[in-house]
Amino acid sequence: MIRNPILPGFNPDPSICRVGDDYYIATSTFEWYPGVQIHHSRDLVNWTLVSRPLNRAALLDMRGNPDSCGIWAPCLSHADGRFWLVYTDVKRHDGSFKDAPNYITTCETIDGAWSDPWFVCNHGFDPSLFHDEDGTKYFMVLQWNHRGAGTGGNPKHASFDGILLQEWTPEDGLKGPMRKIYDGTDRGLTEGPHIFKRDGWYYLTVAEGGTGYDHAVTMARSRDIWGPYETHPQKHLISTRDAPDHPIQRTGHGQYVETPDGRGYHTFLMGRPIAGPDGSGRFCTLGRETGIERVVWRDGWLWLEDGGMLPRTTLPGPTDLEPAPPASSETDFAGPDLPPEFQWLRTPDSDRIFRLDNGLVLIGRESPGSWFEQALVARRQEHHAYSAETTVTFDPLTYQQNAGLTTYYNRFKFHALLVTQDPDVGRALVIMSCPGKYPEAGVEMIGAPVPIGDGAVELRVDVDHAAQQFFWRQGVDWIPIGPTLDATAISDEAARGAHGSFTGAFVGMMAFDISGLGREARFGRFSYNPKLSR
Repeated sequence: MIRNPILPGFNPDPSICRVGDDYYIATSTFEWYPGVQIHHSRDLVNWTLVSRPLNRAALLDMRGNPDSCGIWAPCLSHADGRFWLVYTDVKRHDGSFKDAPNYITTCETIDGAWSDPWFVCNHGFDPSLFHDEDGTKYFMVLQWNHRGAGTGGNPKHASFDGILLQEWTPEDGLKGPMRKIYDGTDRGLTEGPHIFKRDGWYYLTVAEGGTGYDHAVTMARSRDIWGPYETHPQKHLISTRDAPDHPIQRTGHGQYVETPDGRGYHTFLMGRPIAGPDGSGRFCTLGRETGIERVVWRDGWLWLEDGGMLPRTTLPGPTDLEPAPPASSETDFAGPDLPPEFQWLRTPDSDRIFRLDNGLVLIGRESPGSWFEQALVARRQEHHAYSAETTVTFDPLTYQQNAGLTTYYNRFKFHALLVTQDPDVGRALVIMSCPGKYPEAGVEMIGAPVPIGDGAVELRVDVDHAAQQFFWRQGVDWIPIGPTLDATAISDEAARGAHGSFTGAFVGMMAFDISGLGREARFGRFSYNPKLSR
Protein backbone atom coordinates (compact mmCIF):
# COMPACT_ATOMS: atom_id res chain seq x y z
CA MET A 1 0.00 0.00 0.00
CA ILE A 2 0.97 3.61 -0.55
CA ARG A 3 0.55 5.72 2.57
CA ASN A 4 0.11 9.48 2.23
CA PRO A 5 2.15 11.52 2.60
CA ILE A 6 4.82 9.70 0.66
CA LEU A 7 7.29 12.51 1.50
CA PRO A 8 6.47 13.60 5.07
CA GLY A 9 7.49 16.99 6.37
CA PHE A 10 8.24 20.09 4.31
CA ASN A 11 8.25 18.77 0.70
CA PRO A 12 5.86 20.91 -1.40
CA ASP A 13 5.12 21.36 -5.12
CA PRO A 14 6.02 17.81 -6.22
CA SER A 15 7.17 17.44 -9.83
CA ILE A 16 7.42 13.76 -10.76
CA CYS A 17 9.02 11.99 -13.71
CA ARG A 18 9.79 8.37 -14.58
CA VAL A 19 12.94 7.13 -16.31
CA GLY A 20 12.58 3.42 -17.05
CA ASP A 21 11.65 1.77 -13.77
CA ASP A 22 12.86 4.70 -11.67
CA TYR A 23 10.66 7.51 -10.33
CA TYR A 24 11.96 10.88 -9.23
CA ILE A 25 10.19 13.70 -7.38
CA ALA A 26 11.59 17.23 -7.13
CA THR A 27 10.19 19.53 -4.42
CA SER A 28 10.59 23.17 -3.39
CA THR A 29 13.11 24.17 -0.73
CA PHE A 30 12.52 27.96 -0.53
CA GLU A 31 15.31 29.61 1.54
CA TRP A 32 16.95 26.34 2.62
CA TYR A 33 20.28 25.41 1.05
CA PRO A 34 21.23 23.48 -1.09
CA GLY A 35 18.21 24.05 -3.29
CA VAL A 36 15.60 21.52 -4.53
CA GLN A 37 15.13 18.09 -2.98
CA ILE A 38 15.00 15.10 -5.34
CA HIS A 39 13.73 11.77 -4.00
CA HIS A 40 13.92 8.42 -5.81
CA SER A 41 11.68 5.34 -5.74
CA ARG A 42 11.13 2.17 -7.75
CA ASP A 43 7.74 1.36 -6.24
CA LEU A 44 6.00 4.72 -5.47
CA VAL A 45 5.85 3.54 -1.83
CA ASN A 46 9.29 4.09 -0.32
CA TRP A 47 11.38 7.12 -1.26
CA THR A 48 15.02 8.07 -0.67
CA LEU A 49 16.59 11.52 -0.89
CA VAL A 50 19.23 11.26 -3.64
CA SER A 51 20.11 14.82 -4.65
CA ARG A 52 20.00 18.51 -3.87
CA PRO A 53 21.29 19.79 -7.22
CA LEU A 54 21.49 23.55 -6.57
CA ASN A 55 24.59 23.27 -4.41
CA ARG A 56 26.97 26.02 -5.53
CA ALA A 57 26.91 29.76 -6.02
CA ALA A 58 26.72 29.57 -9.81
CA LEU A 59 23.39 27.76 -9.47
CA LEU A 60 21.96 29.46 -6.39
CA ASP A 61 22.79 32.27 -3.98
CA MET A 62 19.91 33.33 -1.73
CA ARG A 63 21.71 35.72 0.62
CA GLY A 64 19.25 38.53 1.25
CA ASN A 65 16.18 36.56 0.18
CA PRO A 66 13.24 37.17 2.55
CA ASP A 67 11.56 34.33 4.44
CA SER A 68 9.55 31.96 2.22
CA CYS A 69 11.34 33.19 -0.91
CA GLY A 70 14.06 31.32 -2.79
CA ILE A 71 13.25 28.11 -4.65
CA TRP A 72 9.59 27.92 -5.65
CA ALA A 73 8.05 24.98 -7.56
CA PRO A 74 10.80 23.32 -9.60
CA CYS A 75 9.99 21.12 -12.60
CA LEU A 76 12.00 17.94 -13.23
CA SER A 77 11.95 16.15 -16.60
CA HIS A 78 14.07 13.74 -18.64
CA ALA A 79 14.79 14.01 -22.36
CA ASP A 80 17.70 13.61 -24.77
CA GLY A 81 19.44 11.31 -22.29
CA ARG A 82 19.54 14.03 -19.63
CA PHE A 83 17.62 15.34 -16.66
CA TRP A 84 16.30 18.90 -16.93
CA LEU A 85 15.49 21.06 -13.92
CA VAL A 86 13.61 24.36 -14.17
CA TYR A 87 13.44 26.57 -11.09
CA THR A 88 12.65 30.04 -9.77
CA ASP A 89 14.73 31.95 -7.21
CA VAL A 90 12.15 34.37 -5.80
CA LYS A 91 13.76 37.55 -4.48
CA ARG A 92 10.65 39.35 -3.23
CA HIS A 93 7.41 38.10 -1.71
CA ASP A 94 5.53 40.99 -0.09
CA GLY A 95 3.93 43.86 -1.95
CA SER A 96 2.70 44.28 -5.52
CA PHE A 97 5.78 42.94 -7.26
CA LYS A 98 7.54 39.60 -7.52
CA ASP A 99 11.17 39.54 -8.57
CA ALA A 100 11.38 35.96 -9.81
CA PRO A 101 14.23 35.00 -12.16
CA ASN A 102 13.79 31.58 -13.79
CA TYR A 103 16.61 29.22 -14.73
CA ILE A 104 17.22 25.84 -16.39
CA THR A 105 20.02 23.42 -15.53
CA THR A 106 20.74 19.91 -16.79
CA CYS A 107 22.71 16.79 -15.86
CA GLU A 108 23.17 13.29 -17.25
CA THR A 109 22.72 11.74 -13.81
CA ILE A 110 20.37 12.73 -11.03
CA ASP A 111 23.15 13.02 -8.44
CA GLY A 112 25.90 14.46 -10.62
CA ALA A 113 27.26 17.97 -11.07
CA TRP A 114 24.49 20.00 -12.72
CA SER A 115 25.39 22.51 -15.42
CA ASP A 116 25.71 26.23 -14.86
CA PRO A 117 22.20 27.54 -15.46
CA TRP A 118 20.58 29.23 -18.42
CA PHE A 119 18.67 32.33 -17.38
CA VAL A 120 15.26 32.20 -19.07
CA CYS A 121 13.03 35.09 -17.97
CA ASN A 122 11.51 36.98 -15.06
CA HIS A 123 7.80 37.00 -16.06
CA GLY A 124 6.65 35.16 -12.95
CA PHE A 125 7.22 31.96 -10.99
CA ASP A 126 6.44 28.21 -11.18
CA PRO A 127 8.26 27.48 -14.46
CA SER A 128 7.93 24.22 -16.36
CA LEU A 129 9.55 22.58 -19.38
CA PHE A 130 7.70 20.28 -21.81
CA HIS A 131 9.53 18.13 -24.36
CA ASP A 132 7.26 17.40 -27.32
CA GLU A 133 7.45 14.25 -29.44
CA ASP A 134 9.25 16.08 -32.27
CA GLY A 135 11.96 17.29 -29.88
CA THR A 136 10.65 20.84 -29.51
CA LYS A 137 10.94 22.21 -25.98
CA TYR A 138 8.34 24.56 -24.56
CA PHE A 139 8.78 26.76 -21.51
CA MET A 140 5.77 27.66 -19.35
CA VAL A 141 5.45 30.12 -16.49
CA LEU A 142 2.83 32.07 -14.57
CA GLN A 143 2.56 35.71 -15.69
CA TRP A 144 2.64 38.03 -12.66
CA ASN A 145 0.45 41.15 -12.89
CA HIS A 146 1.22 44.09 -10.58
CA ARG A 147 -1.47 46.44 -11.92
CA GLY A 148 -4.21 45.57 -9.45
CA ALA A 149 -7.89 44.60 -9.48
CA GLY A 150 -9.77 44.80 -12.77
CA THR A 151 -6.73 44.00 -14.91
CA GLY A 152 -5.45 40.69 -16.22
CA GLY A 153 -7.28 37.64 -17.53
CA ASN A 154 -8.57 36.03 -14.34
CA PRO A 155 -11.45 38.00 -12.79
CA LYS A 156 -10.95 36.60 -9.28
CA HIS A 157 -7.19 37.11 -8.77
CA ALA A 158 -5.76 39.69 -11.13
CA SER A 159 -2.17 39.17 -9.98
CA PHE A 160 -2.15 35.63 -11.38
CA ASP A 161 -2.52 36.60 -15.01
CA GLY A 162 -2.57 33.22 -16.70
CA ILE A 163 -0.03 30.74 -18.03
CA LEU A 164 2.49 31.77 -20.69
CA LEU A 165 4.00 29.38 -23.26
CA GLN A 166 7.01 29.88 -25.53
CA GLU A 167 9.46 27.70 -27.39
CA TRP A 168 12.94 27.40 -25.82
CA THR A 169 16.25 25.95 -26.95
CA PRO A 170 19.57 25.68 -25.09
CA GLU A 171 21.28 27.48 -27.97
CA ASP A 172 18.89 30.39 -28.50
CA GLY A 173 16.86 30.61 -25.32
CA LEU A 174 13.27 31.76 -25.74
CA LYS A 175 12.29 32.00 -29.40
CA GLY A 176 9.18 32.72 -31.42
CA PRO A 177 5.99 34.22 -29.99
CA MET A 178 5.09 34.08 -26.32
CA ARG A 179 1.39 33.41 -25.82
CA LYS A 180 -0.95 33.16 -22.90
CA ILE A 181 -2.60 29.74 -23.18
CA TYR A 182 -4.82 29.55 -20.07
CA ASP A 183 -6.43 32.07 -17.71
CA GLY A 184 -7.62 29.50 -15.17
CA THR A 185 -11.02 28.96 -13.55
CA ASP A 186 -13.05 30.91 -11.03
CA ARG A 187 -10.97 29.29 -8.25
CA GLY A 188 -8.25 31.76 -9.24
CA LEU A 189 -4.58 31.95 -8.21
CA THR A 190 -3.69 29.87 -11.28
CA GLU A 191 -0.06 28.69 -11.15
CA GLY A 192 2.17 25.59 -11.29
CA PRO A 193 1.63 24.53 -14.94
CA HIS A 194 2.63 21.13 -16.33
CA ILE A 195 1.84 19.70 -19.78
CA PHE A 196 1.82 16.08 -20.91
CA LYS A 197 0.61 14.52 -24.16
CA ARG A 198 -1.64 11.48 -24.65
CA ASP A 199 -3.65 10.20 -27.64
CA GLY A 200 -3.12 13.43 -29.55
CA TRP A 201 -4.28 15.65 -26.68
CA TYR A 202 -2.15 18.15 -24.77
CA TYR A 203 -3.17 17.99 -21.11
CA LEU A 204 -2.45 20.99 -18.90
CA THR A 205 -2.56 20.67 -15.12
CA VAL A 206 -2.30 23.75 -12.92
CA ALA A 207 -2.54 24.56 -9.24
CA GLU A 208 -5.34 26.89 -8.19
CA GLY A 209 -6.84 28.42 -5.06
CA GLY A 210 -3.55 29.26 -3.37
CA THR A 211 -1.59 26.96 -1.08
CA GLY A 212 -4.12 27.14 1.75
CA TYR A 213 -7.34 25.25 2.31
CA ASP A 214 -8.88 26.26 -1.07
CA HIS A 215 -6.05 24.61 -3.01
CA ALA A 216 -6.78 22.39 -6.01
CA VAL A 217 -5.35 20.55 -9.01
CA THR A 218 -7.16 21.82 -12.11
CA MET A 219 -7.00 20.15 -15.51
CA ALA A 220 -7.56 21.32 -19.10
CA ARG A 221 -6.87 19.92 -22.58
CA SER A 222 -6.35 20.98 -26.19
CA ARG A 223 -5.55 19.37 -29.53
CA ASP A 224 -3.03 22.16 -30.12
CA ILE A 225 -0.33 23.01 -27.59
CA TRP A 226 -1.13 26.70 -28.12
CA GLY A 227 -4.79 26.14 -27.22
CA PRO A 228 -7.57 26.93 -26.80
CA TYR A 229 -7.82 24.72 -23.69
CA GLU A 230 -11.10 23.35 -22.40
CA THR A 231 -11.38 22.79 -18.65
CA HIS A 232 -12.12 19.42 -17.03
CA PRO A 233 -15.87 18.61 -16.65
CA GLN A 234 -15.59 18.92 -12.85
CA LYS A 235 -12.92 21.66 -13.13
CA HIS A 236 -10.68 20.20 -10.45
CA LEU A 237 -9.10 16.78 -10.32
CA ILE A 238 -8.10 17.02 -6.64
CA SER A 239 -9.38 19.36 -3.92
CA THR A 240 -10.33 19.07 -0.24
CA ARG A 241 -11.81 22.56 0.09
CA ASP A 242 -15.32 21.27 0.77
CA ALA A 243 -14.25 18.49 3.16
CA PRO A 244 -12.80 20.27 6.23
CA ASP A 245 -12.83 17.10 8.34
CA HIS A 246 -10.84 15.03 5.85
CA PRO A 247 -7.43 14.06 7.35
CA ILE A 248 -5.66 15.36 4.24
CA GLN A 249 -6.04 19.08 3.52
CA ARG A 250 -4.62 21.84 1.27
CA THR A 251 -4.35 19.52 -1.75
CA GLY A 252 -3.04 20.89 -5.04
CA HIS A 253 0.01 21.46 -7.23
CA GLY A 254 1.14 18.14 -8.64
CA GLN A 255 1.96 16.26 -11.81
CA TYR A 256 0.87 13.14 -13.72
CA VAL A 257 3.02 10.03 -14.19
CA GLU A 258 2.44 6.58 -15.68
CA THR A 259 3.93 3.27 -14.57
CA PRO A 260 5.67 1.12 -17.20
CA ASP A 261 2.44 -0.88 -17.60
CA GLY A 262 0.31 2.24 -18.11
CA ARG A 263 -1.29 2.82 -14.71
CA GLY A 264 -1.71 6.48 -13.87
CA TYR A 265 -0.81 8.37 -10.68
CA HIS A 266 -0.88 12.06 -9.80
CA THR A 267 1.21 13.77 -7.14
CA PHE A 268 -0.11 16.65 -5.04
CA LEU A 269 1.01 18.77 -2.14
CA MET A 270 -0.95 18.34 1.07
CA GLY A 271 -1.13 19.32 4.72
CA ARG A 272 -2.06 17.46 7.89
CA PRO A 273 -3.36 20.12 10.27
CA ILE A 274 -3.50 19.75 14.03
CA ALA A 275 -5.38 21.84 16.58
CA GLY A 276 -3.70 24.50 18.67
CA PRO A 277 -3.02 24.17 22.43
CA ASP A 278 -6.59 25.22 23.23
CA GLY A 279 -8.08 22.69 20.80
CA SER A 280 -9.01 25.25 18.15
CA GLY A 281 -7.60 26.24 14.79
CA ARG A 282 -5.77 24.30 12.09
CA PHE A 283 -1.96 24.36 12.04
CA CYS A 284 0.31 22.47 9.62
CA THR A 285 3.46 22.15 11.73
CA LEU A 286 4.90 19.73 9.17
CA GLY A 287 4.41 22.23 6.38
CA ARG A 288 3.23 21.19 2.94
CA GLU A 289 4.01 17.55 2.23
CA THR A 290 3.86 15.34 -0.87
CA GLY A 291 1.06 12.87 -1.54
CA ILE A 292 0.09 10.71 -4.51
CA GLU A 293 -3.18 9.24 -5.79
CA ARG A 294 -4.21 6.67 -8.38
CA VAL A 295 -6.01 8.16 -11.40
CA VAL A 296 -7.90 6.52 -14.26
CA TRP A 297 -8.89 7.61 -17.76
CA ARG A 298 -12.56 8.02 -18.66
CA ASP A 299 -13.93 9.85 -21.71
CA GLY A 300 -10.55 11.41 -22.40
CA TRP A 301 -10.12 12.86 -18.91
CA LEU A 302 -8.34 11.88 -15.73
CA TRP A 303 -10.44 11.05 -12.64
CA LEU A 304 -9.50 9.84 -9.19
CA GLU A 305 -9.81 6.07 -9.06
CA ASP A 306 -12.43 6.20 -6.29
CA GLY A 307 -14.27 9.16 -7.83
CA GLY A 308 -14.75 12.62 -6.39
CA MET A 309 -11.83 14.89 -5.56
CA LEU A 310 -10.64 13.61 -2.15
CA PRO A 311 -7.32 11.75 -2.08
CA ARG A 312 -6.98 8.69 0.14
CA THR A 313 -4.64 8.27 3.09
CA THR A 314 -3.81 4.74 1.86
CA LEU A 315 -4.20 3.31 -1.63
CA PRO A 316 -2.92 0.37 -3.67
CA GLY A 317 0.54 0.79 -5.10
CA PRO A 318 1.96 -0.84 -8.21
CA THR A 319 3.65 -3.53 -6.07
CA ASP A 320 2.80 -5.39 -2.85
CA LEU A 321 5.46 -3.57 -0.82
CA GLU A 322 4.56 -1.80 2.44
CA PRO A 323 5.98 1.55 3.57
CA ALA A 324 9.03 1.32 5.81
CA PRO A 325 8.18 2.16 9.45
CA PRO A 326 9.35 5.50 10.88
CA ALA A 327 12.93 5.21 12.07
CA SER A 328 15.16 7.11 14.48
CA SER A 329 18.34 8.71 13.19
CA GLU A 330 21.53 9.65 15.02
CA THR A 331 24.80 11.19 13.87
CA ASP A 332 28.08 12.12 15.52
CA PHE A 333 29.07 14.25 12.49
CA ALA A 334 32.17 12.12 11.98
CA GLY A 335 31.92 12.02 8.20
CA PRO A 336 33.35 14.50 5.72
CA ASP A 337 29.87 15.74 4.78
CA LEU A 338 26.68 16.64 6.56
CA PRO A 339 24.19 13.77 6.75
CA PRO A 340 21.73 14.18 3.88
CA GLU A 341 18.74 15.17 6.03
CA PHE A 342 20.39 18.44 7.14
CA GLN A 343 20.26 21.84 5.43
CA TRP A 344 21.16 25.42 6.26
CA LEU A 345 19.87 28.83 5.22
CA ARG A 346 20.50 30.84 2.05
CA THR A 347 24.27 30.97 1.65
CA PRO A 348 26.39 28.93 -0.78
CA ASP A 349 29.45 29.88 1.28
CA SER A 350 28.89 27.26 3.98
CA ASP A 351 32.48 27.42 5.21
CA ARG A 352 31.59 30.76 6.75
CA ILE A 353 28.95 29.22 9.03
CA PHE A 354 30.01 25.62 9.76
CA ARG A 355 32.60 22.92 9.31
CA LEU A 356 32.92 19.23 10.21
CA ASP A 357 35.85 18.62 12.56
CA ASN A 358 35.27 15.71 14.96
CA GLY A 359 31.76 17.05 15.29
CA LEU A 360 29.77 19.90 13.81
CA VAL A 361 31.35 23.29 14.49
CA LEU A 362 29.00 26.24 14.07
CA ILE A 363 30.64 29.63 13.66
CA GLY A 364 28.51 32.25 15.37
CA ARG A 365 27.44 34.81 12.79
CA GLU A 366 24.35 36.97 12.47
CA SER A 367 21.16 36.81 14.53
CA PRO A 368 18.27 34.36 14.04
CA GLY A 369 16.55 37.16 12.12
CA SER A 370 19.24 37.54 9.48
CA TRP A 371 18.56 36.95 5.79
CA PHE A 372 22.26 36.72 4.97
CA GLU A 373 24.61 34.69 7.18
CA GLN A 374 22.93 32.59 9.84
CA ALA A 375 24.72 29.63 11.44
CA LEU A 376 21.80 27.23 11.68
CA VAL A 377 21.96 23.58 10.59
CA ALA A 378 18.68 21.68 10.91
CA ARG A 379 16.49 18.89 9.61
CA ARG A 380 12.78 18.67 8.85
CA GLN A 381 10.20 17.71 11.44
CA GLU A 382 8.51 14.71 9.82
CA HIS A 383 6.23 13.52 12.64
CA HIS A 384 3.67 15.19 14.88
CA ALA A 385 5.41 13.71 17.92
CA TYR A 386 9.17 13.31 18.29
CA SER A 387 12.17 14.07 20.46
CA ALA A 388 15.53 15.48 19.38
CA GLU A 389 18.79 15.65 21.32
CA THR A 390 22.19 17.23 20.88
CA THR A 391 25.37 17.82 22.87
CA VAL A 392 27.02 21.21 22.72
CA THR A 393 30.35 22.52 23.97
CA PHE A 394 30.39 26.31 24.02
CA ASP A 395 32.20 28.91 26.13
CA PRO A 396 30.56 32.28 25.50
CA LEU A 397 32.16 35.50 26.70
CA THR A 398 29.05 37.68 26.54
CA TYR A 399 25.27 37.43 26.38
CA GLN A 400 25.62 38.37 22.70
CA GLN A 401 27.03 34.89 22.03
CA ASN A 402 24.52 32.02 22.03
CA ALA A 403 24.43 28.41 20.82
CA GLY A 404 22.07 25.50 21.28
CA LEU A 405 18.99 23.61 20.12
CA THR A 406 16.10 25.16 18.20
CA THR A 407 12.74 24.39 16.68
CA TYR A 408 12.63 26.79 13.77
CA TYR A 409 10.35 27.97 10.99
CA ASN A 410 11.71 31.41 10.14
CA ARG A 411 12.93 34.62 11.74
CA PHE A 412 9.68 35.31 13.58
CA LYS A 413 8.62 31.72 14.35
CA PHE A 414 11.08 29.76 16.52
CA HIS A 415 11.88 28.51 20.02
CA ALA A 416 15.49 27.96 21.16
CA LEU A 417 17.30 26.60 24.23
CA LEU A 418 20.70 28.30 24.25
CA VAL A 419 23.97 28.34 26.16
CA THR A 420 25.08 31.91 26.83
CA GLN A 421 26.99 34.08 29.32
CA ASP A 422 24.67 35.92 31.69
CA PRO A 423 26.15 39.00 33.46
CA ASP A 424 24.58 37.97 36.80
CA VAL A 425 24.86 34.16 36.91
CA GLY A 426 27.71 33.34 34.51
CA ARG A 427 27.45 30.49 32.00
CA ALA A 428 23.77 29.74 31.73
CA LEU A 429 20.89 28.30 29.74
CA VAL A 430 18.21 30.61 28.40
CA ILE A 431 15.04 30.04 26.40
CA MET A 432 14.54 32.47 23.56
CA SER A 433 11.19 32.42 21.81
CA CYS A 434 9.67 34.27 18.87
CA PRO A 435 6.15 32.83 18.76
CA GLY A 436 4.81 34.18 15.51
CA LYS A 437 4.49 37.87 16.25
CA TYR A 438 4.72 39.24 12.73
CA PRO A 439 5.80 41.84 11.70
CA GLU A 440 7.46 42.85 14.97
CA ALA A 441 9.55 39.64 15.12
CA GLY A 442 10.62 40.51 18.65
CA VAL A 443 12.03 37.76 20.87
CA GLU A 444 10.79 36.83 24.32
CA MET A 445 13.14 35.56 27.03
CA ILE A 446 11.19 32.79 28.77
CA GLY A 447 11.96 32.54 32.49
CA ALA A 448 15.19 33.31 34.29
CA PRO A 449 18.65 32.14 33.16
CA VAL A 450 19.62 28.74 34.62
CA PRO A 451 23.29 28.51 35.68
CA ILE A 452 25.24 25.46 34.42
CA GLY A 453 28.69 24.04 35.04
CA ASP A 454 31.68 23.97 32.74
CA GLY A 455 31.98 21.52 29.84
CA ALA A 456 29.52 19.97 27.46
CA VAL A 457 25.79 20.14 28.07
CA GLU A 458 23.10 17.92 26.59
CA LEU A 459 19.94 19.54 25.25
CA ARG A 460 16.64 17.90 24.32
CA VAL A 461 13.25 18.93 22.96
CA ASP A 462 10.06 16.85 23.10
CA VAL A 463 7.26 17.77 20.71
CA ASP A 464 3.82 16.18 20.99
CA HIS A 465 1.49 17.80 18.46
CA ALA A 466 0.80 21.30 19.85
CA ALA A 467 3.02 21.00 22.94
CA GLN A 468 6.80 21.48 23.16
CA GLN A 469 9.08 21.06 26.17
CA PHE A 470 12.85 21.65 26.49
CA PHE A 471 15.19 19.61 28.75
CA TRP A 472 18.88 19.68 29.69
CA ARG A 473 21.39 17.61 31.62
CA GLN A 474 25.01 17.54 32.75
CA GLY A 475 24.79 14.18 34.43
CA VAL A 476 22.34 11.30 34.58
CA ASP A 477 18.86 12.78 34.67
CA TRP A 478 17.10 15.04 32.21
CA ILE A 479 15.83 18.26 33.80
CA PRO A 480 12.87 20.13 32.27
CA ILE A 481 13.50 23.80 31.69
CA GLY A 482 10.89 26.47 31.14
CA PRO A 483 7.16 26.04 30.52
CA THR A 484 5.41 23.99 27.90
CA LEU A 485 5.64 26.03 24.69
CA ASP A 486 3.22 26.32 21.78
CA ALA A 487 4.55 24.06 19.01
CA THR A 488 1.95 25.38 16.56
CA ALA A 489 3.83 28.69 16.51
CA ILE A 490 6.28 26.74 14.33
CA SER A 491 3.76 26.24 11.50
CA ASP A 492 2.55 27.57 8.16
CA GLU A 493 -0.58 29.13 9.62
CA ALA A 494 0.95 30.88 12.63
CA ALA A 495 1.16 34.67 12.37
CA ARG A 496 0.57 35.20 8.66
CA GLY A 497 -1.74 32.35 7.65
CA ALA A 498 -1.26 29.59 5.13
CA HIS A 499 -0.74 32.06 2.25
CA GLY A 500 2.08 33.92 3.98
CA SER A 501 4.50 31.16 5.00
CA PHE A 502 5.49 28.28 2.75
CA THR A 503 8.08 26.06 4.44
CA GLY A 504 7.70 23.88 7.56
CA ALA A 505 9.06 23.11 11.00
CA PHE A 506 12.75 22.24 11.40
CA VAL A 507 14.68 21.11 14.44
CA GLY A 508 18.41 21.62 14.71
CA MET A 509 21.41 23.50 16.01
CA MET A 510 22.10 27.23 15.92
CA ALA A 511 24.84 29.61 16.97
CA PHE A 512 24.92 33.37 16.72
CA ASP A 513 27.40 36.00 17.81
CA ILE A 514 26.13 39.50 17.29
CA SER A 515 29.39 40.89 18.72
CA GLY A 516 30.86 39.99 15.33
CA LEU A 517 33.69 37.90 16.85
CA GLY A 518 32.58 34.57 15.35
CA ARG A 519 32.58 32.55 18.59
CA GLU A 520 32.43 28.84 17.76
CA ALA A 521 30.22 26.10 19.23
CA ARG A 522 30.90 22.38 18.84
CA PHE A 523 28.03 19.89 18.55
CA GLY A 524 29.08 16.31 19.20
CA ARG A 525 25.92 14.50 18.18
CA PHE A 526 22.33 14.94 17.06
CA SER A 527 19.44 12.46 17.20
CA TYR A 528 15.86 12.56 15.95
CA ASN A 529 13.42 10.02 17.37
CA PRO A 530 9.80 9.67 16.18
CA LYS A 531 7.43 8.90 19.01
CA LEU A 532 4.30 7.99 17.09
CA SER A 533 3.47 6.60 13.68
CA ARG A 534 3.27 9.37 11.09
